Amino acid sequence: MTITQPDLSVFETLESEVRSYCRGWPTVFDRAQGSRMYDEDGHAYLDFFAGAGSLNYGHNNPVLKRALIDYLSRDGVTHGLDMSTTAKRAFLQTFENLVLRQRDLPYKVMFPGPTGTNAVESALKLARKVKGREAIVSFTNAFHGMSLGSLAVTGNAFKRAGAGIPLVHGTPMPFDNYFDGRVPDFLWFERLLEDQGSGLNKPAAVIVETVQGEGGINVARPEWLRALKELCERQDMLLIVDDIQMGCGRTGAFFSFEEAGIVPDIVTVSKSISGYGLPMSLCLFKPELDVWEPGEHNGTFRGNNPAFVTATAALETYWTDGSAMEKQTRTRGEQVEQALISITEENLADVKEYRGRGLVWGLEFHDKDRASRVARRAFELGLLIETSGPEGEVVKLLPALTITPEELDEGLSVLARAVRETV
Repeated sequence: MTITQPDLSVFETLESEVRSYCRGWPTVFDRAQGSRMYDEDGHAYLDFFAGAGSLNYGHNNPVLKRALIDYLSRDGVTHGLDMSTTAKRAFLQTFENLVLRQRDLPYKVMFPGPTGTNAVESALKLARKVKGREAIVSFTNAFHGMSLGSLAVTGNAFKRAGAGIPLVHGTPMPFDNYFDGRVPDFLWFERLLEDQGSGLNKPAAVIVETVQGEGGINVARPEWLRALKELCERQDMLLIVDDIQMGCGRTGAFFSFEEAGIVPDIVTVSKSISGYGLPMSLCLFKPELDVWEPGEHNGTFRGNNPAFVTATAALETYWTDGSAMEKQTRTRGEQVEQALISITEENLADVKEYRGRGLVWGLEFHDKDRASRVARRAFELGLLIETSGPEGEVVKLLPALTITPEELDEGLSVLARAVRETV
């Protein structure tokens, strides 16, 4: 692909230095459809990042776009605070019928602010209110958001340092396989809980990702998650599952915890819940935990009605028969896994490990800088991929769930070439 030098001057001179993704993809994007993005010069890029998981159904999905255009064309409410609207009612009824009832999940639905970290903040606040305790336990390499409460339960040192103040009331514990199988699960955690001299305040809740996305695609085993749930029940702690990136079908089932057969007390959902990349988040919790006073947790942009419209359309289109979507995602995941096996076998000295579930996969290199070089070369070849892990040592694959087998093969071939060409 021949790429002319784009005009990035306004971004470089006016936009803050905090910008990040654009540094790895130095072009100016103009339009997108399905699994492809196009820059202003017409060059096509296959998207294996899907808006960090907020575009599970692809860019400008035609069914969702039609629903949104129709709603806007009839002057449907766009900004609704937390007022009752026809768009919100349709979403709640559809979510209850197609998601909650089909899984026998009892959750109440809360609309916090529209981003993932808003959902996490509300979950932490609710857990503390219910239990009357302030401590929260999180896990090594966790990522839960960039606001102060979410940062306090995030592991990444670079992101935590940005807070500028002490991040308190959070205690990290080892995630699954943190000690490479040499230490029994929860040995340290349970010892601290039972020892009156440990210095660990009794936690209100434990927050966990079933697959750590930003942390390096670290996959928790179902048996580890079940043991965690049992520990929480024994110790009178709430279990919060952060399903912001791994929910909405990313790992196969609608919720990533379904495979483990657990029912968390609280679940946070965002990113692809709107289906169209529109800001929206949910905090789900068991009815007995609904102890909020009216307006106790508030926010101006909770009523993003266009997001309710596209969310409803996404559920009706892809989750009326959820088993079909789940089966397709698992099949596509097997396709990715086979390609990663081949890449690993071809580069045995360089690849440390591949891992993933459904359509979220990571390729880790011994050379921690290799992943960023692979991502840069992939971009030059027309593929958008990102890195993750505490030192950016993992190439992260997050394609749309609607990607075709042919597009998947195309992107995986580019990835294999990028690995070969960045020795």
